Amino acid sequence: MSTTATAPLPESDIEIEEHEALDEDYVLTPGFVEKVVDAADDGDGLRLRGLLEDLHPADVADLMGFLTAEHRAVVVLWLPPELLAETLAELDDGIREEVLERAPHSALAEALQELDSDDAVAVVEEMEDDQRERVLAAMPDVERAAIEHALAYPEETAGRLMQREVMAAPQFWNVGDTIDHVRAQGEDLPELFFDIYVVDPLNRPVGGVPISRLLRTPRTTALTDIMEPVNEITVDQDQEEVAYVFEKYHLISAPVIDEGGRLVGQITVDDIVNIIQEENREDILRLAGVSDEDRGSSVTEIVRGRAPWLVINLATAALGASVIAWFGATIEQIVALAALMPIVSAIGGNAGTQALTVTVRALATRELNSSNARRTFGRELMVGLANGLVLAPLVGVAAGLWAWDWRMGAVIAAAMVLNLLVAASVGVLTPLTLSKLKQDPAVSSAVFVTATTDFFGFLIFLGLATVVLL
Repeated sequence: MSTTATAPLPESDIEIEEHEALDEDYVLTPGFVEKVVDAADDGDGLRLRGLLEDLHPADVADLMGFLTAEHRAVVVLWLPPELLAETLAELDDGIREEVLERAPHSALAEALQELDSDDAVAVVEEMEDDQRERVLAAMPDVERAAIEHALAYPEETAGRLMQREVMAAPQFWNVGDTIDHVRAQGEDLPELFFDIYVVDPLNRPVGGVPISRLLRTPRTTALTDIMEPVNEITVDQDQEEVAYVFEKYHLISAPVIDEGGRLVGQITVDDIVNIIQEENREDILRLAGVSDEDRGSSVTEIVRGRAPWLVINLATAALGASVIAWFGATIEQIVALAALMPIVSAIGGNAGTQALTVTVRALATRELNSSNARRTFGRELMVGLANGLVLAPLVGVAAGLWAWDWRMGAVIAAAMVLNLLVAASVGVLTPLTLSKLKQDPAVSSAVFVTATTDFFGFLIFLGLATVVLL
C-alpha cells in the first residue's frame, strides 16, 4: 500500500468533509470513514491529514477502531505529532499496541513529549521492551527520566497514574506571590490543574487552594488563610482505592506523596473517570466469563479468553445432568416432569444472578462490608421468599391444570420457593466468601451461582416429585 503524498484538497472541500465527520450523536459517519479508507488506499497522505487534523483525538481513536490494520498503518504515518500523542492516550489497548508497532520510533518520541507525564507513561508501558528502550533513548533526558521513574512503581498504583507536573507554593506566600509565579511559568504550566498545593519547607502538602478561590481573593491574603485540607494519595496506593477516594469525597484533584510525605505529583479527575470505567468494564466482562476484549482483539485472542469459561460451564452442566440421571426412574414414570423441571432451574438461575449482580456492585462501591453483611443477606432471603410466594401460585396452578394433577402443581410451587431461597443465598454468600478470601468476586461467582441453582433446582423438584407423586 503506497504512502505517496498528492496535492492537498481545496480548503473548502476539507471543511465540508470535516462537517460530515460526525452525526448528531457525535458518532463518525460511514461516509467520512469511507473517505478516510479511500485516501489510505490511494496513499494520499495530505488528504488524510486534511481530513483528520481538526478532529478531536477521541474521534481519531474511534476512527482507528473502524479501520483495518493496513489502513491504520497508513493513517498513523500522517498524524501530526501532537494529534498522534493525544490519540495514543485515547486508543483501546489492543489497537494502541498495534499502532505502537507501526509508528516510527522518532515519531513516538516526539509525540510523547507532547503529553503530560501520566499519559506518556500509559503509552510507554504498552510498548515491548526493545521498542521502549529505543523510544526512550530518542527522548530528552528530563522527559525520559520522568517516565522511567514512574515506570518503577508497580502497575495500577497511584505512582503510575499520577502526573508529575504539579503547581505548588510555599506556605509563607500570599495570593499575589502565587499568581505572579503561575503567570511566570508560561509553557511549563501543567496542561490541566485545578489546585495550588501549599507545601511546608520539606515539600510536604499542608493544604490546597482551588484556582477559582485564588483568583477572587485579594493579592495580600496569605495562602494559609484560604487553603483547604487535602486528601493525600500515597504513591503505592491501588488505583481502585484512589478512585474510591475521589468518588466518596467528590474530588477534582489530589496530591500524591512519597514515603516521606513529600509532594511528587497529582492525580486529576479525568484519570479517575478512565479508571472507574475500566474497573466497571472489567467487572461486567468477568461476570459474563469474558476476557478483556476490544475492537482490536483477534479471533484467537477472543477464543482463548472465552473457551476456559465455557469448559467450566460444561463441567457444571454435567453436574446438573447427573442429578437428572439420579431420578431417571421417576422421570420415566412421570414424563411431565421433564417438561417442567427447566422452569424451576431457569427462574432460580435468574434470581441468583440478580442477587449476585447487586452484591458484587455493593462490594465494588464499598456499600457492603462485614458491618451490614448479615442484614444484606437477610434482606435478599426475604426478597427470594417474596418472589417465590408471588411466582409459585402462578406456576403451580398452570402446572396443575396442564397435568390435571393438583399434586404436580404443589410440587413445582414448593420447589420454586425453595430454589429461590437457594438462589438468594448463593447470590450473596458466593461473592462475600470470595471477597473474604481476597479473590475477585466478579471472576467466578456467576458460574458457581448458576451451577448451584441448577443442581438444587433439579434436586428439589425431582426429589419432591419422587416423594409426593410416587
